[in-house]
Amino acid sequence: MTDKHQRIAVITGGGSGMGRAWARRLADEGTRVVLLDLNEEGMIETASGRENSISFRRVDVTATEDVAAVFDEIEHSVGPVDRVANAAAIMPFGRLLEQDPKQINQVMSVNYNGLVNVAAAALPPMLERARGEFISFSSMTGLIPGLLMGAYASSKAAVQFYSEILYHENRDSGVRFCCVCPPAVNTALWKQAEATVVPKLPSKGETLEPDQVIDEIERCLASGEPFAYPGKQTRVGVLMRRFFPGFVWRVAHKAEGF
Repeated sequence: MTDKHQRIAVITGGGSGMGRAWARRLADEGTRVVLLDLNEEGMIETASGRENSISFRRVDVTATEDVAAVFDEIEHSVGPVDRVANAAAIMPFGRLLEQDPKQINQVMSVNYNGLVNVAAAALPPMLERARGEFISFSSMTGLIPGLLMGAYASSKAAVQFYSEILYHENRDSGVRFCCVCPPAVNTALWKQAEATVVPKLPSKGETLEPDQVIDEIERCLASGEPFAYPGKQTRVGVLMRRFFPGFVWRVAHKAEGF
């Protein structure tokens, strides 16, 4: 067991991108971090130089029983978990009818079902202790759907609804929730999308650095708000989608040319 005063965080998708950036930042601040990912090589790289603060477990977040088992093991061998961040995601783009249905289903399985599995495994002990922080990663595309982003946007819209209901069902529990909805972030995940097809509209928008997103999540948790919208364009986009949905689609069609 760890020192009772040391905070423990579990981060899915810790082998790269947002998960890596946040794991290193938390470790440098004194938190003991456990990474969950299938990318063992990436997790080793994340932990490099911080092995006393960062450990990892190789697990597939889409495997319900495996996720439950790894959280049970962490609670017993590392200690009570204070924070869970669900950063695991995949992001292939393309026209819906040109993408392999198996790929679309995999996007939903990792991005949404993975969140469901982690919540079911991690939250009961946190709720029993009446403390902790649970962070889910949605996206600006879950708020403002766009052409060529159908699979990813659908998975992130599902993340948003799940996270919103989860918050309201447990809002007086002592556990704090935050669902973050960033625009493009300068990570390997965005590069994964660029390797398929690059939608013109989001590529013209702002691209944030991981620390900007993390800062907004920390602010969200401190304020008790259920959603975080990093970046000026994201906040404007939320209003545009709500009040002028037809205009948003006209802009999208004009940008893509179809």
